[in-house]
Amino acid sequence: MKKQARKAKKLPDPSPVRDPKTLDVGKLPDETDSDAIARTVIAPTVTAAYTIRDFSPAGPNRTSLMSVIKDLTKQVKTVAGGDMLRTESMLLSQAHSLDSIFGGLMRRAAANLKINNFDAFERFSRLGLKAQGQCRATLETLAMIKNPPIVYTRQANFANGPQQVNNGVPTHARENENQQSELSGATNELPSDTGTQALTGGINQAVETVGAVNRAEDKGG
Repeated sequence: MKKQARKAKKLPDPSPVRDPKTLDVGKLPDETDSDAIARTVIAPTVTAAYTIRDFSPAGPNRTSLMSVIKDLTKQVKTVAGGDMLRTESMLLSQAHSLDSIFGGLMRRAAANLKINNFDAFERFSRLGLKAQGQCRATLETLAMIKNPPIVYTRQANFANGPQQVNNGVPTHARENENQQSELSGATNELPSDTGTQALTGGINQAVETVGAVNRAEDKGG
C-alpha cells in the first residue's frame, strides 16, 4: 500500500528552463525604458558577452548570456584590484594559439611550394607571417605588463620672478664663471658715454695720421 501511495503521489513540475539568450535590463530610478536598454547594451561586458556567446564552442543556444556577463564583471573587478594573473594567462594562451596558427600556415605553404603552386605558397606564407607578428606583439605586451618601462625625465625649477634654475647645468661651471669674474674685476655696468667718445676720437685721429703719411708717399712716387 505504501508503495502504491508513493507512486500515486504527483511530482512537482520542473521549473521552466531559462532562455540563454535573455538579457536582463536593470532600470535605475528616474530612468526610462529606452535609456535603461541603451545603457545596458553599450556596456563593455554586455558587448563582449554577445561576442563570446556567438563564438562559444558550446554554441550560442547553450551559452547563457547573463552567466557570461556575470563572470566578466568579476574579472573586471579583479583587474581593477590589481590582480593581473588572468590577463597574463590570457596573453600567454593567445601567443601559443597564434604560434600554432603560424606553424600550420607555414606547413601548408611548404606543401604548395613542393608542387610549384606559388600563388598558394605566397598567400599561406603571408598569412603565416602575420600570425607570427601578432604572436610577437602579444609576447611584447605580456613582457611590458610584467616589467613596465622606466621613464627618465629632466625637471626645470622656476623660482618666483624671472629667475630660472635648470637641474641639468653642472654646479662647478657656475662656480668657474664666478671665479673668473672676480679675478678680472669686471662688472656688469656699461662704460660711461664720456669714455666711449674719447676712445672713438683717438681711433679716428690715428686713421687720419696714417692717411696723411700715405698721401705724402704717393706724391713722392
